[in-house]
Amino acid sequence: MQMIIVDDEAHWVDNLSMHKPWHTLGIEQVHKAYSAHEALQILETHPIDIVISDVLMPEMTGIELIERIRMFDKKIKCIILSGHSDFEFTKEAVRHQAVDYLLKPPTDNELFDAVKAAIDQLNMEWESISSYERTQFTLRENLPLLRGQLLVDALRGHRMPADEWSRKLENYGLPFHFGDCALLLVRMEEEFGQYKNNGQQLMEYAIINMAEEIIGEFIEVWGVKEEHGYLAFLLQLKEDHSDVGKETILEKLAMQLQYKVKQFLKGSLSIVITEWFQFPNQLPDHYRRASAYFRQIVGDEREFVMRVGDFEQNVTKGTLDAIHMPPTLINLLEVGRWDAAEDKLGTVFAELDDRWSESWEHCMEAGFSIASSFTHIAHRNGYTLANLIGPEIESLQSGEAFSSISKLRKWSLGVLGKLKENASNEIKDIRSLYVKKVQDFAEKNLHLDVSLRALADHVNLHPTHLSKIYKIETGEGISDYMSSLRMERACHLLKTTDKKVYQISMEVGYLDPAYFIKVFKRQFSVTPQEFRDGN
Repeated sequence: MQMIIVDDEAHWVDNLSMHKPWHTLGIEQVHKAYSAHEALQILETHPIDIVISDVLMPEMTGIELIERIRMFDKKIKCIILSGHSDFEFTKEAVRHQAVDYLLKPPTDNELFDAVKAAIDQLNMEWESISSYERTQFTLRENLPLLRGQLLVDALRGHRMPADEWSRKLENYGLPFHFGDCALLLVRMEEEFGQYKNNGQQLMEYAIINMAEEIIGEFIEVWGVKEEHGYLAFLLQLKEDHSDVGKETILEKLAMQLQYKVKQFLKGSLSIVITEWFQFPNQLPDHYRRASAYFRQIVGDEREFVMRVGDFEQNVTKGTLDAIHMPPTLINLLEVGRWDAAEDKLGTVFAELDDRWSESWEHCMEAGFSIASSFTHIAHRNGYTLANLIGPEIESLQSGEAFSSISKLRKWSLGVLGKLKENASNEIKDIRSLYVKKVQDFAEKNLHLDVSLRALADHVNLHPTHLSKIYKIETGEGISDYMSSLRMERACHLLKTTDKKVYQISMEVGYLDPAYFIKVFKRQFSVTPQEFRDGN
């Protein structure tokens, strides 16, 4: 957990933050803020759990600070410290759900008990949010969607360890187990084209329900609409019907489904049935074969029920799976996941080496897909691929890069490295530009609002993101930079002008001259007037 201590008395903040064994309560980091505004900046960039704040501070009281905190985070726990036992302050603290209101100086026991109470409240709230019952309720509410997505992922070839499969099947209430399964792929024919938007979805839902009713007497049914528009049904014989003739029952049930849909929904279906296979490992291959049959059957043929084995002679020798499995290479490049993209290429080349070492066409298929992904990401970023990779483009233009698996591997990894390097340089340039914009704005508007939020709005970034960018690029936080800039400007004005201290205070962004004097003395060990006199 992280905590912040807020007080305009620096010695009080430093003492509480640095000399108390907060780690014994599980507090991992304690932040220091010498004003409410500093506290709000820290709250924008760090996941604060607990705030300990003084009541009376210049510019903003502790109660007002709590009000601001409650506007963007209602879970942060607040503890108020005060040198005054003012009943009105106490009432306001209670109204804003402060954990405790302690009089200064609190004993260590009082302070630790208040923080422990805040931690206990946080733990109870998050335990409630993540409780088993609530999770189960959410799971039940979203069960149809989760079941459908799981089957779609399996059809696409998404791999999972056996224990994860078992866990998801159990959690989703799917009565399937590893072993013999078959796949029914259903195409809704043109009569259903008259239904638009929700009407089409209702028809799909009705067909899935009819399939579960007709087939479900003997067989477990798991249905979903897959990405190409087919209705896919994974089927597995129920344990008490294992003696049913599984080689013939599917055709009979499929024809019955066709008939009932025609009778009650006034539309026709075409159905392809796979042979029995081992679930889940062989599911993607049989799905691809089944969907390929729809592509092979051309012309006016429709309303058929066909077994995959009927066209065995037309089945392809095999497909290159790794290059097409999600996440695809182009998706990884678009989101800048360079290490994952390199792993993806490694998986592709491992499959080429293992299964297609003698197939130039599979090597070419992989090469065209990889080159297309590289070209797309170059164009998307405003370049040509030739500009980015230089002489390496010649291997692509001549086809030399595709002539062998080893050459394609070397070319692909080399080009990926150049794309990554270019992206890294662009990011550095962009970070430098943001830093320059922030510093220029701050220097020109120091007398106005130059809070982290104002700076972030100026460059159109989220405050947290801007804070991270600035820290990476300069090595210091924005709040540290702003403090240094204010003090440098104040010193310059004290040395070169006759302006009053309160005028300089306003000019460098401190509305309260007393607070400005306090901060200045903390920084230089002398007051602004003493500094001026000494220079």
